[in-house]
Amino acid sequence: MEANPDEPHGAAVVADGLGLKGPRGWVFRGIGLQAGPGSLVAIEGPSGSGRTCLLLALTGRMKTTEGHAEVAGLPLPRKMAAVRRISALGPVPGVSDLDPALTVAEHLRERALLQRRFDGSLKALLRGPAERSAASRARIDEALTAAGLDLATLPKGDRTSVRDLERLEALRLSVALALVARPRLLALDDTDLKLSDADRAEAWALLRSVAASGVTVLAVCSEAPEGALRVSTATRTARTAEGTPATGAAAQENPAGDADDAEAAAPTEDATNEDGTSGKPADTGTTGKTAATGDTSDTAQAADTATTGDTAKTADTTTDTAKTAKTEKGEDDALAEAGRA
Repeated sequence: MEANPDEPHGAAVVADGLGLKGPRGWVFRGIGLQAGPGSLVAIEGPSGSGRTCLLLALTGRMKTTEGHAEVAGLPLPRKMAAVRRISALGPVPGVSDLDPALTVAEHLRERALLQRRFDGSLKALLRGPAERSAASRARIDEALTAAGLDLATLPKGDRTSVRDLERLEALRLSVALALVARPRLLALDDTDLKLSDADRAEAWALLRSVAASGVTVLAVCSEAPEGALRVSTATRTARTAEGTPATGAAAQENPAGDADDAEAAAPTEDATNEDGTSGKPADTGTTGKTAATGDTSDTAQAADTATTGDTAKTADTTTDTAKTAKTEKGEDDALAEAGRA
């Protein structure tokens, strides 16, 4: 069967040594990725490890600091605007949230109007009102089917408010809204957040079906599902003395949380050297070199010496106090004897 040129097709995503540095340090660093069109890519790691920023960087919505990345052959960050045109965001807190006060129908109608407004094809602009409405309705139905959202099963149908949706239903609605634009790349944040085991399985089944249709999917999660291409932001990148990243993708943890990833805290934890000793990182993220440290046994010996010296001083002080008390007692006894005499 001949392929339909209007059908969405996935975008290949490639990254090598990708890093993002904020005012307080590295958000993520040393990320490597190679995903073909129609892949399901799981960006896993704990909250605060730079997952959301990596997701936004790969969709052209955040400028990286170092490394190289391409989406559908478009280099980042040089072609960020072009990457945004072929990608769409599902649920990303603080970026593409659903409005809890709007109904499902209002969300869908708003997205269709926006899509019509920014559809740059001359053919779409020349359509009559009835034809444009029919095309929008067809896009919405197609997106709802792909997202597995049946409006008839909702409490009030398409008049159901977003605040009344279950977590999985809200996820399906966000995916449907993103698919209205027929993107080549779909990105979602917190995919498995607050989902039961059964709902989590359904969510990943949904994303697998979207990827199988030809759309490349990037999904942030706490734990990647089986069969997905994994990219981890959970560990710090080990770097050699020359400043070249070691094998594997990694990122610096940021205790401030995903919302503050762009302003990641400066690295304050002790770095681990090749000889197993501990020391503070010297100019971490600029040269990639680690400050040299002395022998830990010397530190321990110095600590023991200081502790022993302090103990000895305390003992001497106690002895002096006892002697002083004894002398004072002797003087009192002598005065008493003198008084009796």
